Amino acid sequence: MTELPKGWNLPENDDIRVQNIECLSDNWYHLYRVSFDLRRSNGEWQHQQREAYDRGNGAGILLCNRGAGAVVLTRQFRLPSFVNGHENGMLIEVPAGLLDDRDPASAVIAEVEEETGYRIGKPQKVFDLFMSPGSVTERLHLFVAEVTSDHRAGEGGGLHEEGEDIHVLEVPFKDALAMIADGRIRDAKTVILLQHALLKGLFD
Repeated sequence: MTELPKGWNLPENDDIRVQNIECLSDNWYHLYRVSFDLRRSNGEWQHQQREAYDRGNGAGILLCNRGAGAVVLTRQFRLPSFVNGHENGMLIEVPAGLLDDRDPASAVIAEVEEETGYRIGKPQKVFDLFMSPGSVTERLHLFVAEVTSDHRAGEGGGLHEEGEDIHVLEVPFKDALAMIADGRIRDAKTVILLQHALLKGLFD
């Protein structure tokens, strides 16, 4: 087997034999073709090839201003959504970003300040999810944190040099739930965290 890509960790598994890993693209992120043998449920070994897009792991967070009955969200242009039929590519999301060799909590604290201008303390971890396991390696760490208007120390907006132009939104929690129902919020991590807040009664 070829050398594992950076960050990959193949668990011990008697039903999977990885034979070869080929890098197809190392432009912005990495695209790999993996050849492997898989033992099927009937005991038969089957040779397969799959491609996996590796963009690193990430973290996202729902900021809850419970005193105001609102959540802090962002809106920014997302090219993949635009080319797949979203009318203007502007998605409403929770603050999020890649780990970039940071631990998840530290990464999400930094992303919150960069995107929204809010400075938060230790966030509460709620999930660790694979968001698109059929093709993308990303593992997303999801958090919640309580904020007030006093936590906002800057304007946010993201980094100009990275092409970010992020709008900060404070949305009443009930309105955010309605935005899921009518399709204005269509980002999966945001839907998951808002529904988590609903199920846990964070705004009761």
